[in-house]
Amino acid sequence: MKAKNQRLILAGLAIVAIIGAALLAMSALKDQAAYFYTPTDAKRDHVETGRAVRLGGMVQGGSIKRDNDGVTIRFIVTDNVETIPVTFKGIVPDLFKENSGVVAEGKFQPDGSFVADNILAKHDERYMPPQVAGEMHKTESLKK
Repeated sequence: MKAKNQRLILAGLAIVAIIGAALLAMSALKDQAAYFYTPTDAKRDHVETGRAVRLGGMVQGGSIKRDNDGVTIRFIVTDNVETIPVTFKGIVPDLFKENSGVVAEGKFQPDGSFVADNILAKHDERYMPPQVAGEMHKTESLKK
């Protein structure tokens, strides 16, 4: 077999291997991908129950209710058009509060509610870590 033919065969096998690896990776990641929905998008698109998604919006004012078990929290996510009730069992982030942004990772239930496995609280663009804020307010004398 000529060297030119060997190179063509090896190149072809390499391309087939790369395509196979890409398809395998895409297949494995398909179940891990979580799509992002606002309450309006979720109600309009009729998201299937049991599918891992992210629900994002604002925590509606006055909607946070804590159960007696101390770890279950119920609240409403809104985008100022639609609302969706959310249940979460666990410890919420420090930035989680009413009238602030939230992303809940979880699954929709047949009744239209959302059960979250994870809560991500969003902060605004003015947020500054305490260490940075402290450094900005330090003043140093020009005298030595």
